[in-house]
Amino acid sequence: MDRQRAGGESAGKGESEATSVAPPEGDPAFWSIWSARVQVLLGQVLDGTPAAIAVLDTELRYRYVNDTLARMNGVPAADHIGRTVAEVVPGVEAGEDVLRAVIADGIPRETISSGHTQADSPLERRYWHGAYHRLRQDGRTLGLVGIVLEISAARQEQRELERARERLALLDEAATRVGTTLDMDTTCQELAEFLVAKLADAATVKVLPEPGAGRAPRDGSLRLRRVALAAVPELETVMRPLGRPGEYVDHQPSSSVVRCLAAGRPVIDNLMDEQDMGRAGAHTGNVGAYLAAGIHSALIVPLTARGHHVGTVTMVRAGDSPLFDETDAVIAQDLAGRAAISLDNARRYTTEHNSVVQLQRALLAEPGSPHPDIDVAYRYRPAGRGVLVGGDWFETVALDDGRTLLALGDVMGHGLEAAVAMSRYQAMLRVVAAREPGADRILLELDHLLHTTAADRPATCVIAIADPRRGICTYASAGHLPPVVFRPDGRATLLPVPPGPPLGTGHSQYVSLTAPCEPGHTLLLYTDGLIERRHEDIDASLRRLTRVRGCPAPEDLLDQVLDLVAPDDPEDDIALVAARYN
Repeated sequence: MDRQRAGGESAGKGESEATSVAPPEGDPAFWSIWSARVQVLLGQVLDGTPAAIAVLDTELRYRYVNDTLARMNGVPAADHIGRTVAEVVPGVEAGEDVLRAVIADGIPRETISSGHTQADSPLERRYWHGAYHRLRQDGRTLGLVGIVLEISAARQEQRELERARERLALLDEAATRVGTTLDMDTTCQELAEFLVAKLADAATVKVLPEPGAGRAPRDGSLRLRRVALAAVPELETVMRPLGRPGEYVDHQPSSSVVRCLAAGRPVIDNLMDEQDMGRAGAHTGNVGAYLAAGIHSALIVPLTARGHHVGTVTMVRAGDSPLFDETDAVIAQDLAGRAAISLDNARRYTTEHNSVVQLQRALLAEPGSPHPDIDVAYRYRPAGRGVLVGGDWFETVALDDGRTLLALGDVMGHGLEAAVAMSRYQAMLRVVAAREPGADRILLELDHLLHTTAADRPATCVIAIADPRRGICTYASAGHLPPVVFRPDGRATLLPVPPGPPLGTGHSQYVSLTAPCEPGHTLLLYTDGLIERRHEDIDASLRRLTRVRGCPAPEDLLDQVLDLVAPDDPEDDIALVAARYN
């Protein structure tokens, strides 16, 4: 019985009174008289009512039922008489304790009962609302009368609404916990851990390899890459040795994974024996270990996004966990559908990111050669995982009269467009540097060219023109961070180069700074990805850089700066140029 509500104020109030003279309690003669004299009359009045009505004696044996109750129970009315409720409808939680309480104290009660009768029903579970009143006459308790209405449809609708709310809540939670980055492996692990927390004892996420990623199996098997694995503590020690992320797994044509992808629908494998598991699983040879761990149920769900398969999710249950059912499959399919979009986004991003990185490395691989009296080293480190590549670039140009131009810039924005724009800046710099003598004039001409060609991506840039023969270096900046000079003793100094507007804005003015360039000194140019941190003032970031005690050799200096200053997972690209005056 799910709930009960007492009604009435005292024993006997609101009770139905029998019209015949009552014999002593429990006397069968009374119910014989009842049947003969009253049942026909009750049938004429109550058999047509939509409410199911029954009269029971003090032992909860049926003494009268109307046609509605007989149909509800799936038992002829005559077969009820003399039998208890438990004997007629053993599949119903009738709450006999409540009925006996009504007989004992006379207080009417209402109950909700549930279960299955012998009547056919498509419902998973049926529900009834009953109201019960005690029958008494001349101070003697005769039994009770019950009025029952079926409320299965309302309860079923309520349960469906509750399930729908639970599914929506689960999907909302998954949206905040799965796909938090643009890294595919991270997204897969988040999905596996979420499924273990909500639906499964263990979960494995596998993805289809990228085209060209190794040879396909020759026996017709399907190869997937295991990306993520999660399990409850009880299965952790069993599952981990049987499969590690990063491995390729071949699935035979009859396996559940292949059938799942072929149909595009979840596959449920319950109560598998060793033969079933061997036929349905991958070529792993771990069937015995799975069975020894108590795994008895599996659910395989496709990961499908934008009309194509990304991979699969395999969930298992073991021990006392229930078997997977269709409800689990629907929930898992919803979760997998959302996760697949995140995985597809991550895969697309990874592909673009790798293409941009390769393009940028190719464009930066061959800067010009400096004059032999200057040693120059370069570094480029792309942004951390989940961040789009930016437009950092550097260049070296050998000028007339033994001078060497060193330039480093940062195109605003990220992605392929920024990398392409970066190559335009490099090309223009080489042309302008050949005809303009001063650093400030080079920036001014670059700004004019970019503005007149409607460049839509401004850039910061710093230029240093080293003239070792005269012992000087001239600097100019278009909104870039100040250069750093490391003296032979390793101490660093920021050069106060006046920063002008970024290139591409038009009608700008730039001011140059000339400083000594002495043998043994090493110049460092860098982009903001090296030093900037969220929630940190730029002056504090620059102080961190100047506290480095630098090495004189350019290659060694760049290694040292990256180790000591660069973030572990930079949010922006890092480009470095180091030049030592001989």
